[in-house]
Amino acid sequence: MAAVDSFQFLYREISRSCNSYFETLALVGALYTASRALMLLRDCCTLVRVHFLPRIIPCKKLTQRYGDWAVIYGASEPVAKAYAEELARHGISIIFVTQEHTSVRDTAASLSQSYGVETIVVLADFSLDQAASKAIKEAMRGKDIGFVVNCVDESLSSPQSLIEMPEQSLLDLVNKNVAVATLMARLVLPGMVDRSRGAVVNISSGSCCRPLPGRVTLTALTGYLDHFSRALHLEYSGRGIFVQSLIPFQIASSERQPSTSSSTSSREGWFVPKPDVYARHAISTLGVSNRTTGYWPHTLQYGLMRCIPEWIWVLGSRVLISSS
Repeated sequence: MAAVDSFQFLYREISRSCNSYFETLALVGALYTASRALMLLRDCCTLVRVHFLPRIIPCKKLTQRYGDWAVIYGASEPVAKAYAEELARHGISIIFVTQEHTSVRDTAASLSQSYGVETIVVLADFSLDQAASKAIKEAMRGKDIGFVVNCVDESLSSPQSLIEMPEQSLLDLVNKNVAVATLMARLVLPGMVDRSRGAVVNISSGSCCRPLPGRVTLTALTGYLDHFSRALHLEYSGRGIFVQSLIPFQIASSERQPSTSSSTSSREGWFVPKPDVYARHAISTLGVSNRTTGYWPHTLQYGLMRCIPEWIWVLGSRVLISSS
């Protein structure tokens, strides 16, 4: 009986001495919970501000905010083609810069006929170093260039090991998605700086946010475009130029985001919009967010992806790839 009394007495003394620690831990837990709640509230407010308010509240026309002409590089890609059409819908004339003129000429003719805007197709072979830029400069001469849009090559999303890629194909991909995209921004920026207005839009991929097995080039090259856009915005935002990094996830008729089967990549849905739907949402974020997915369901996906620790993401990706 004495032993029991001694234990109860000891338990009461220990509880009394540790009571301050329990209160401290409870306070820390409450502060952590409150901080997470505030972060969630902040993210919800950002979602509404970026993706919903611009579509509800009317603003100045794009031609007044940025300019009358847009230079589009990579218009053979479905997303860039849809983005060009959405710009044309707003009355903006288009200069297409391409190496594959057949499909782009058809797109240019269709936009001119449908929206009454001017379109110019510039054939540029960037393997000839600076010779290609002369034709682009000539096409831009005397025009109020308000936009330049670069789109990453969709062929990057095909799973392929780095050592399996032919050397020339690798050099062509780096040249097309890194060197040329950077050059395009370099060509239009002087005029934008003089006019103190303009927008540079680089469409890469949500794959730049996390590494993916079998897609080293996709992760690396889209990561370059993303960081290039953010650095460019930091440098030129004070001069009236808006630089935006668009990082979309899966889009219909596009394998921009890798999937387990080819049928999944072409299936349309709430999280897999058509290119024209995505472009309409993405253009509404111009001037609002310099780094965004451009489409609010994709922003939800990105938020969920951020909550997953990278080691779990990598492990899950390996399991998914091995099972496919």
